[in-house]
Amino acid sequence: MASGERTDRERPLKQALVRGWHRRCPNCGRGPLFSGYLSVADHCPVCDQQFHHHRADDGPAYITILLVGHLVAPLLITSYTWFHPDPLIMATLLSVLCVTLSLYLLPRIKGAFICLQWSRRMHGFEADESGAGFRSQG
Repeated sequence: MASGERTDRERPLKQALVRGWHRRCPNCGRGPLFSGYLSVADHCPVCDQQFHHHRADDGPAYITILLVGHLVAPLLITSYTWFHPDPLIMATLLSVLCVTLSLYLLPRIKGAFICLQWSRRMHGFEADESGAGFRSQG
């Protein structure tokens, strides 16, 4: 095996999750994971890793809602308890915060989900017969 190539067993979870958070290919870390905001690319243009068989489904949305709710709820309770703001102003500010956080977190969490599946060889991310998609390039 040439140096720099990965064996079939080496797919580090932490590295894959970090690359997914940055919306990059879990294999090489250079190519984009998405072709749009949430549209997953069919393959990586750099290392040719296939992504078309991922199964992220509703998981990233559930985690995003859970995180945003747990971040915004204490703000809501604290602000009403300490500052007594006008309800319309508070609703507007918290709505903007919720939407902004959701739009920021959703693609990153989806990337981490897909890279988790890649790292654990789930849903079709097993070794390719051609060996493509297992080159380490960074």
